[in-house]
Amino acid sequence: MEYHKLVAVTGLSGLFELVSSKSDGGIVRSLEDKSTKFVSNRLHSFSHLESIEIFTQGENVNLVDVFQAMKMNTETLPASTADAGTIKAYFEKIYPAMDFERVYGSDMKKMVRWFDILQKNNVEIKLSEVASNDAPIDAIAEKKTAASAKTLTPKATAVKNAPAKKINTPRKMA
Repeated sequence: MEYHKLVAVTGLSGLFELVSSKSDGGIVRSLEDKSTKFVSNRLHSFSHLESIEIFTQGENVNLVDVFQAMKMNTETLPASTADAGTIKAYFEKIYPAMDFERVYGSDMKKMVRWFDILQKNNVEIKLSEVASNDAPIDAIAEKKTAASAKTLTPKATAVKNAPAKKINTPRKMA
């Protein structure tokens, strides 16, 4: 199971693996009970774990950084059902740069629960590799726009400013 395929779904607890996506939703598999179901975009929103950031005193950090700090720390992980004060004290020890005024206790509970789920499923917590071929793709796009600008003649721009052509088609009567 890969970290970049994992999503959180609003209204549903836990983490899910995005199996397939459709135009009106997605098919997800729960990491807790391994059940598979369709989740509609109309009722739920999907958040990829890779795209979630945490408020800190400086710049925001990705959730992966917090999970890695949790993994490297020797503190015992509190239960996700523990009170908010206990969980806040845990995060003050392992990630003191977190902005505790903007990160709610419920969010910290989610992070503890999600980290526990990831550990139970042996998911390697890391960001996916960014394609190193970005520069050639940008160069190709620039060449295409330059080529299309060269093919545009003044005559073509005159047609653009012309009034709309009237079409004399008979109306259909029912």
